[in-house]
Amino acid sequence: MVAVEAGGAKLVWLEDIRETISAADKAVAWLLWQRPLKAQDPAKPAVILFTSGSEGTPKAVVLSNRNLLANARQVEARLELWPEDKLLNVLPVFHSYGLTGGTILPLLVGVRYFLYPSPLHFKQIPQTAAKLKPTILFATDTFLTAYARAAGDSDFESLRLVVAGAERVRAETRRIWRERFGAEIVEGYGMTESSPVVAVNSAAHGRHGTVGRLLPGMRLQLEPVEGIDDGGKLWVAGPNVMMGYMSADRPGTIVPPQNGWHDSGDIVAVDRDGFIEIKGRTKRFAKIAGEMVSLGAIEVVVHGLWPEGHHAVVSVPDKRRGERIVLVTTEAAAEPNALREASKQAGLAELMVPADIVTVADLPMLGSGKTDYPGARRLAMEMLGLDAAA
Repeated sequence: MVAVEAGGAKLVWLEDIRETISAADKAVAWLLWQRPLKAQDPAKPAVILFTSGSEGTPKAVVLSNRNLLANARQVEARLELWPEDKLLNVLPVFHSYGLTGGTILPLLVGVRYFLYPSPLHFKQIPQTAAKLKPTILFATDTFLTAYARAAGDSDFESLRLVVAGAERVRAETRRIWRERFGAEIVEGYGMTESSPVVAVNSAAHGRHGTVGRLLPGMRLQLEPVEGIDDGGKLWVAGPNVMMGYMSADRPGTIVPPQNGWHDSGDIVAVDRDGFIEIKGRTKRFAKIAGEMVSLGAIEVVVHGLWPEGHHAVVSVPDKRRGERIVLVTTEAAAEPNALREASKQAGLAELMVPADIVTVADLPMLGSGKTDYPGARRLAMEMLGLDAAA
């Protein structure tokens, strides 16, 4: 606070303003609440958010008021939200998921909501839910797993809807929340550049293994990717797609998406009903002996084999094949033979089985709850004694 004031900014505390509001002020506000005090331009920048950096250097994304409001309304059209609902948002508002889904959306719909300061308080959040009795929870698979471990069977019994995004939801997570708390998890997909939601399942129209259908008002196109026959790289356009990136070389300059289309960097497949299946990030594919290999597909098998652990499948340099696959895991019992057998049963090719298993106490994580894959890769290379510059 001292630094902010020293920089010339004035802090105004709402608690102080509240004491000065008279009955006349409230009456005027009630009569004129639909008339803005000042004309607004929805096309102007509203926020600058940074991407998670789970695959590389974070980028500064500029979102307009129109982007944010459009995305909130798009999500409202897909999910059933009611004024009687109570939403518990444990996600940070500096992350687009926590800002749009957990803060702006309930404000627009008229849903009561409670902001919790940190998603990392695994023991306190179930206790908070037991007292607040929310009906809706926004979270990620990693956080949901941690909350379930610390929760009593009745802590989340008030929930009717759990919305999960930012990472793939594991089958084990779905099972635990359904059996222990009677809550169904609906999975969605998005990115900061789309404010952030692109697609989401709903309780009435969902399909397991997918992230739902494209939101209303959006368009998509798939770009062919060499070595991928049943999908392509996803490009999206719509009213929720960002104004652009803030240029690192030219501060203050916004670089807009080309012709309104944003390259998601994700490889997806779309079925005949429009449901989207995420195959993986383009950066989450390895090229081994000329074959494109999905690291995400291997992670699915690993999660199924050791559901209690946290896992990251990464690729490291290999002189003979170009790259080789390494499993970084918190599962102390992880061993190659079991992984090889599980991969065989899942129909994975032999070259997709991790060549090495690195066991760690904790996986590197980002503040958003996502796995820090560059960090996991550095950890693997360090423990395997590989050249860090490779």
